[in-house]
Amino acid sequence: MGKKLYVGNLPFSATDEALADAFAKCGTVESARIITDRESGRSKGFGFVEMSTDEEAQNAISQFNGSDWGGRPLTVNEAKPMAPRENRGGGGGGRGGFGGGGRGGGRGGW
Repeated sequence: MGKKLYVGNLPFSATDEALADAFAKCGTVESARIITDRESGRSKGFGFVEMSTDEEAQNAISQFNGSDWGGRPLTVNEAKPMAPRENRGGGGGGRGGFGGGGRGGGRGGW
């Protein structure tokens, strides 16, 4: 199994296809995906490339980290697993309840 690479500081005009084509110079690209904003569909300026072997991944890091793409220096390194998020359900933890601010500040007088 190959290595997944994080590619940061991409120009917002970059596409999945352009990313795959660029990294294909270093070996077989299993997948290439630029992360986009869920609502607007615009690029967030980073993506992930999966190379078929560890050796190809290291070659891609050496070749592309710090290199210029569209006037921007790329950041390329081994992707880290995504950290689990807390409170994904939107519960708003810690908000609400009694005695909060917003009604004159004091606790009595009701």
